[in-house]
Amino acid sequence: MTIEAYLGAIKERLVTDPMVTRFDVIRERSTLIDGYLRARLELVDDSKLEFSEYMQRSPTGKIAVITYSYHWTDAANQLITRWDNTPHFPDLPGFPDHIHDGATGQVMTGQPMSIFAVLDEITGRS
Repeated sequence: MTIEAYLGAIKERLVTDPMVTRFDVIRERSTLIDGYLRARLELVDDSKLEFSEYMQRSPTGKIAVITYSYHWTDAANQLITRWDNTPHFPDLPGFPDHIHDGATGQVMTGQPMSIFAVLDEITGRS
């Protein structure tokens, strides 16, 4: 898969996902070996998801999300959940992947994520 194809797959999901009512691409960049996408989404329950992904393509053609942040807020702009892999919790199992829970303020162990997994998770919570 190419970076262009991966970015196209993301945008296709945003266009076809019934949870997404609108999205705006804030920044997009792609080369043969890496790419970046930042976008803001509005969801059917009036919540919002802002995300960024930096991805790289391996010599075998596999796309890996290297850094990510998915920031999901409710209609009042209060944090519901944020998934990211910013390396600021080195003692947390699963470092650097972690989850910020808006309801409790807790930071929990996470796993590597993609926009596809995040949208699936949000859909599963609805």
